[in-house]
Amino acid sequence: MILKQRLKNKKPLVVPACFDMVSARVIENCGFEAVYHSGFGHSASHLGFPDTGLISFSEMLERLHNLVRTVKIPVLADADTGFGGFVNIRRTVQEYEWAGAQAIQLEDQQIPKKCGHTVGKQLIDASEMARKLEAAIAARKSDNFLIIARTDAIAVTGIDDAIDRGLLYQKAGADIIFVEAPTSVDQIKRIGSSFNKPLMLNQIERGKTPILPIKDLQTLGFNIVAYALTALMASVRAMETTLNKLKNQAEPSEYLQNIATFEDIDQLLNFPEWRLWESRFQNNIKL
Repeated sequence: MILKQRLKNKKPLVVPACFDMVSARVIENCGFEAVYHSGFGHSASHLGFPDTGLISFSEMLERLHNLVRTVKIPVLADADTGFGGFVNIRRTVQEYEWAGAQAIQLEDQQIPKKCGHTVGKQLIDASEMARKLEAAIAARKSDNFLIIARTDAIAVTGIDDAIDRGLLYQKAGADIIFVEAPTSVDQIKRIGSSFNKPLMLNQIERGKTPILPIKDLQTLGFNIVAYALTALMASVRAMETTLNKLKNQAEPSEYLQNIATFEDIDQLLNFPEWRLWESRFQNNIKL
């Protein structure tokens, strides 16, 4: 599927974020049309660190390579601030495109950036961000590789500046506008009616943004609805539940029904195909 073509459909694209390759496979197997390469999730799983600008460009790029190889659905990839200035933007965009992502998300925070739903964020000048977006557009090889412009202004300078920044980024040529962390339904409505480019909204359960039904977000004008932490939070709670039973020496029957089978994991990781590949050559060895 080509993401750019899919966004012409009025039905919102629901994009859960993966935090590793196993969760990416689960997202794909559940029938989602795309997956989000989350900086928060991959910083957590790769480093064990929070999303506060600690994961590097090379680490994120390696994870992206593995992710694109793991799934067949489009990948929307988080690139934080672009990992630097205009020359960094050029390399980041080109490497993400070569890796096989279909969209790259760039944000207007100062380095080191912070998670969109935490405090302490600082912004670069809006005009500088617009120029970074222009650099990103100039660096890409195909206009099927989409540029997502994210602003974190609501938490720093308010909704008015967030809208102004989004409009400037739209004018700079961004393909998708992403105003992060609105704190009320009224703000969500205002964002939905302010732009003429596809819009992305991030839904983090118990975060700063109200969680609305997807059909309501469609009515309000949003084309992409990302669930940046849902899979990670669900996984953590499920592991805690099972491991606490194990710690308390539960009988196997008390938790077996709540965990995947060995065969499930075997299929998820495509072991049968690898075994066939091995036997194709191993069986023809002449002694």
